[in-house]
Amino acid sequence: MSGADVNLVLRSTRVVTPDGTRPAAVAVADGRIDAVLSYDTEVPAGARSEDFGDDVLLPGLVDTHVHVNDPGRTEWEGFWTATRAAAAGGITTLLDMPLNSLPPTTTVGHLRTKQQVAAPKAHIDTGFWGGAIPSNVKDLRPLYEAGVFGFKCFLSPSGVDEFPELDQEQLARSMAEIAGFGGLLIVHAEDPRHLASAPQRSGPAYADFLASRPRDAENTAIEGLIAHARRLNARVHVLHLSSSDALPVIAAAKREGVRITVESCPHFLTLTAEEVPDGATEFKCCPPIREAANQDALWDGLADGTIDCIVSDHSPCTTDLKTPDFASAWGGISSLQLGLPAIWTEARKRGHSLDDVVRWMSAAPAELAGLTRKGAIEAGRDADFAVLAPDESFTVDPAELFHRNQVTAYAGRTLYGVVRSTWLRGARIVADGTVAEPTGRLLERNH
Repeated sequence: MSGADVNLVLRSTRVVTPDGTRPAAVAVADGRIDAVLSYDTEVPAGARSEDFGDDVLLPGLVDTHVHVNDPGRTEWEGFWTATRAAAAGGITTLLDMPLNSLPPTTTVGHLRTKQQVAAPKAHIDTGFWGGAIPSNVKDLRPLYEAGVFGFKCFLSPSGVDEFPELDQEQLARSMAEIAGFGGLLIVHAEDPRHLASAPQRSGPAYADFLASRPRDAENTAIEGLIAHARRLNARVHVLHLSSSDALPVIAAAKREGVRITVESCPHFLTLTAEEVPDGATEFKCCPPIREAANQDALWDGLADGTIDCIVSDHSPCTTDLKTPDFASAWGGISSLQLGLPAIWTEARKRGHSLDDVVRWMSAAPAELAGLTRKGAIEAGRDADFAVLAPDESFTVDPAELFHRNQVTAYAGRTLYGVVRSTWLRGARIVADGTVAEPTGRLLERNH
């Protein structure tokens, strides 16, 4: 410990570090972790000390898949509400998706607009993905140089006209451009031909909606993505994996050395098609929540490392867009504030530890985005923490959520894991559900 510079020491009998969970004292200096020391280390003169007892000290979570929708659709969500909800859920860093806002993040000018809107509203550290659409290949390198963390594309319609999908030729062109400067392409992988040939029925039946988004659409799109990535030696990431059928192909590509990573989401890992009531479109998302057996296989994919990380894909909308008709309702699940307890509740049932959850929800997303100061409790990282009471439970009341629209597929569920406090660069930003004024910073790649 460097002594004179340390101004804060946080202790817990359970600190989750890259080397495992143990009693420790975490020394903080100037917003960074100075050292991780034995629990009974003497506190330097003048430093503040806090002991969390048996509550668990985790690194702040990193959520690399959030639709903030600000500006332009701020009635759906916004930087103020989204980052408050994230902070209350133990998330200290998020990356904003490039669509559902107006403008989408497809040019440097649009990125600067988003940054100006976000700067005074961000309760946590916030960065931005760029978008790859058919018309903006020329904008990709300038966006990367302006600080986006990579580029998102769709292979099927996105749901909003201002963010069109790429066909296979356009995908190859964008991927080659991005690979040329060492960037990352993140992909909504559903094949439009399979979607077009699937039965399309309107109405409240979840079974009909599930049939309209078959696993084959994901499987085929991922196979094509792997082929392009192999040929171009490109770095690609599969967003929100829902179909467990794709896991063997992904695992084989990884063994071969294809540069591919994969995420899944709390809703795929904790909710099942069998339990979705007809008309309950708060459960609608694309790709969809699938059957329990599929979910079991996704957990196996997490356990063996085929799936790298868990992120929210928080995609909110106004209440009126969640009509009882699964065909016309907006597809997206709001879960920023609930991802950690939702995953922990299921993980503990399946024999996983909080070390696993931290790897999936903090370390791996940070690594994906190149956020070298985030994702772990170790010297040199930002002093971002969540304090969790893992054995305490609560029942989800939508009225208590900080999301702008309090619609959630988790309403009424009992979840384990209460976030006692959240800390950003050594400052407590959430205490027992009360969120401080915004102190988040805007993040840019390699800064």
